[in-house]
Amino acid sequence: MADASKRLVRRLIDEAYNDGRLDVVDELFVPDAVVHDPALQHDVAGVNAIKEMIGGFRRAFPDFVVLVDDQVAEGDRVALRWTARGTHQGDLWGIAATGKEITITGTSLYRFAIGRIAESWTNWDTIGLMQQLGVVPPFARV
Repeated sequence: MADASKRLVRRLIDEAYNDGRLDVVDELFVPDAVVHDPALQHDVAGVNAIKEMIGGFRRAFPDFVVLVDDQVAEGDRVALRWTARGTHQGDLWGIAATGKEITITGTSLYRFAIGRIAESWTNWDTIGLMQQLGVVPPFARV
């Protein structure tokens, strides 16, 4: 089961996030799946909302690419450490396109039920993104 779950997460990254094929979300997630991401300030529930969330990133960063740095699985969970890159070419959370290239890192944990993603938790460098976009000034170095 762990290898099959790892393959499904890779499909999510490759097909939905990297290629923008949002239709794959219907296949990979249970209908009432929940995404927990503190950067979004609320949970994202259901496949349509998940497709909108991914689509929002793809509209803001049309060349968005996620690279999987590490992937491990145990039981019904798959964990990732990832790096993403893209160019800010569209609105993101009210921030107009800046044309700036960004690189962010994060970790995600996926829980599976009935062979599909039922829940995920993601933490990523949101402050770093805002600094790269020029919305938040860099912090002073000590």
